[in-house]
Amino acid sequence: MHGPELPDDRTVNVVLDLALRVGDVQMASGAGAADVTATILAVAEAYGLPHCEVDVIFTSITVACHRGTEMSPVTSLRVVRSRSLDYTRLAHLENLVRDITAGRIPLAEAHTELDRIVAANHPYPRWVATLAWAGMAAAVTILIGGVPAMAAWAALITAVVDRVGRLLNRRALPFFFQQAVGGALATGGALALLASGVLPAARPTVLVGAAITVLLSGLSVVSTVQDAISGYNVTAAGRAMEVSLMTAGLIAGVVLALNVSVALGMPYQPLADPLPQTALRLPVQALAGAAAAGCFALASYATPKALLIAAAAGGLGTASFGALALSGAGALTASGGAAVAVGFAGGLIARRLRMPPLIIAVSGMVPLLPGLTTYRALYELAIEKSTTGIPTLMTAAAIALALAAGVVLGEFLAQPVRTGLGRLERKIAGPRMSGPLRPMWRRLE
Repeated sequence: MHGPELPDDRTVNVVLDLALRVGDVQMASGAGAADVTATILAVAEAYGLPHCEVDVIFTSITVACHRGTEMSPVTSLRVVRSRSLDYTRLAHLENLVRDITAGRIPLAEAHTELDRIVAANHPYPRWVATLAWAGMAAAVTILIGGVPAMAAWAALITAVVDRVGRLLNRRALPFFFQQAVGGALATGGALALLASGVLPAARPTVLVGAAITVLLSGLSVVSTVQDAISGYNVTAAGRAMEVSLMTAGLIAGVVLALNVSVALGMPYQPLADPLPQTALRLPVQALAGAAAAGCFALASYATPKALLIAAAAGGLGTASFGALALSGAGALTASGGAAVAVGFAGGLIARRLRMPPLIIAVSGMVPLLPGLTTYRALYELAIEKSTTGIPTLMTAAAIALALAAGVVLGEFLAQPVRTGLGRLERKIAGPRMSGPLRPMWRRLE
């Protein structure tokens, strides 16, 4: 036999099963393919399987353990069936992987601990998540120029959308239609408030913009860009298709509600112009951004420590965006620059606090998502029949991509500062958002 001596067949199968299950939880929590690959390789090597190859695509993970030239390789596959945001589960998984790679936990105990992590209930009741989504909508409303009364109604509309979405999810309705229903309810609720005279002085633009921001926040834009940058093009294509489909469902719901309002004879309501950026509003915006990011982290079941860091990241990102906008930068440049700041700060702080940078990165960019720009584009297309609708929609898409790319770039720039410039050549390929930082001696090609 040529090559290193490997454990017996039973041990090989048990190690591969553990590594695949760890990768499954990471994928389901929104981690990138590079993170999943590095983590699986680290777990396999920690338990005596140094020569493994990993193939990650959007819906499945395959691991092959090579056993020299005389023995057949052992190959295992696991299908990633469910996807849900539970950042506490992801944080606990990262702690487990850290113990595994440090040699502090035997194989049998690692399986038991993983079973406990997977079987554990969410750390907060489901109604807390609903209140968190509502709080996020209220904070975004203040962020984009709404008044407290409008923020309260935005929170109520978002809470209704969340509960209806949960009900539809229990009925296994595809997520495309759930997004369509959410967009229709958000837009229809705002227009109904206007027609009823409850908020006679308010335009529905801000209310719908806040609700759309909440619906956009659940999309895995950061992981999509991370996969594309890291060279995992198949997985990136799968994620991009999912993001596009979910966005299309949201667009369909908003446009349907707008067309119904026209058919019912509602009077024309011009779009509310965004408030000009001023130095006086910057502190309020920073606080609102911090609240929105913290509420998103709470709705995603983050740990209490992660909630505070996520809120700080949201405040930093919003303040950076406002400062860049005041300096004359355009929306695209300001969004990208603010996202780089969030990714850089999150990359430095998260590892020191033993939490995945993904939690900080995604939460920090949430307040900057282009919900208001998206609604403006759809309103121009569906109601005003304006030719500016398509360029505005493309601007919204460009802002979302700039945010995701900026966060990934910021995390990448934080690596040499975090690991030391003298060890820069030891980094594995690509930015890291989850999993062990330097899991093994060989590079990921």
